[in-house]
Amino acid sequence: MKKIIFMFLIIFSSISFTKEMVGNASWYGESWNGRKTANGEIFNSAKMTCASNSHKMGTNIEVTNLSNGKSIVCRVNDTGGFAKYGRILDMSKRAFSKIGDVNKGVIKVKIKVVK
Repeated sequence: MKKIIFMFLIIFSSISFTKEMVGNASWYGESWNGRKTANGEIFNSAKMTCASNSHKMGTNIEVTNLSNGKSIVCRVNDTGGFAKYGRILDMSKRAFSKIGDVNKGVIKVKIKVVK
């Protein structure tokens, strides 16, 4: 019985039951241009992309700034070490600038997968 419960936990631990996440998002920009992202493409701060440790590469996610209600859709093409700073998402400069002030650097957002 313990083995069955353990296997159940292993199988379902990788499945996200929540469709939305709330947390802080930051941006990364020009200094990363030309470098390869985790999926192998070349980073371009002018594209609508983001880095996420919670979503698969190629996933389109809607990001909403909770302070002003503005939303955009961006594509996950990278991962990163930003979670240790209390962030759930790192966006390209262009994506971030559409919903927030790049001079602030960090905003509280809601993210959900777009089907």
